[in-house]
Amino acid sequence: MSVLHLLGTAGEGGAETYFVDLALALAGERVAQAAALRAHPVRERVLSDAGVAVETFGFGGPLDLMTRRRVSRFAQDQKVSVALAWMNRAARHTPKGPWARIGRLGGYYNLKYYAGFDFLVANTEDIAEWVVGQGWPAGQVAYIPNFAEAPAEAAPVERASLDTPAEAPLLLAMGRLHEAKAHDVTLNTLTELPEAYLWIAGTGPEEARLKALAVALGVAPRVRFLGWRNDPSALYRAADVCVFPSRFEPLGNVVIQAWAHGLPVAAAASQGPGALIREGEDGLLVPVDDAQALAKAVRRLLDDPMLRIRLAQHGLARVEADFSQGSIVAQWRDLFARYGAA
Repeated sequence: MSVLHLLGTAGEGGAETYFVDLALALAGERVAQAAALRAHPVRERVLSDAGVAVETFGFGGPLDLMTRRRVSRFAQDQKVSVALAWMNRAARHTPKGPWARIGRLGGYYNLKYYAGFDFLVANTEDIAEWVVGQGWPAGQVAYIPNFAEAPAEAAPVERASLDTPAEAPLLLAMGRLHEAKAHDVTLNTLTELPEAYLWIAGTGPEEARLKALAVALGVAPRVRFLGWRNDPSALYRAADVCVFPSRFEPLGNVVIQAWAHGLPVAAAASQGPGALIREGEDGLLVPVDDAQALAKAVRRLLDDPMLRIRLAQHGLARVEADFSQGSIVAQWRDLFARYGAA
């Protein structure tokens, strides 16, 4: 019996990236899997190469009456015992059947899409508590965080390849170019750090506005907009500091990934990072929307190599204790086993 993942978006973001990471990790543990995806050639190829059976579907709006039926046939063909829905659009199209339906929540989603589901998995404790507070049975909710893994073979990106001086302090910002991610705060921070360069990895609707802002602030010559990247480990390994000023962030997977790569973090104290980071122990926290405070935190890190080393070491210890791939995959396998999979 197998696990069927449903992902109804063709976008590029943290949830989509982690979906692939988890599927590949489960494949490495020989868990039988299939994936019902919205068309995305790269994801289709990566999953197929890992032995995951892949089929694409429309995952349209309320008038899409075909996706659920087609997914149901695919699930039957794959002898599915668990259907795992990633986000609301996928949940809406997850058919009933002789399989358990599980929803994976990476935020405070509208629970109407999960009515009738057997189980919900939240990637933060706060989200799990919120779900129960909405009336969901506590015995049908679990907290399973994201894992982080730093491939040993990933070499750092050559700074020269991105027109960045080897000796310049390098800040790395990861995430969609969306207002919630507060990349505008990072650009304003750069005005206080005249020797530093900034790489921003991500795509999204704010791209044109952010590029114009970089020009207006006079920092554009020191900013590199990298677009969507498939080599995040190489970016983490090239940088000196990870900046993460998100205004709204239920988890903050970038923080965990930076920790896994031994990269010190300065983040805004929004919900996820504020709960994850132990101030002064494994990262630095500043108020949301405070570019000057973020600049001061980054300056502390750049001026104090021992602080950078200490925070990086404690971050690595957090990953090993709470967010290791082996531990998280085992939790998913235990859950799947309840329903006859894995």
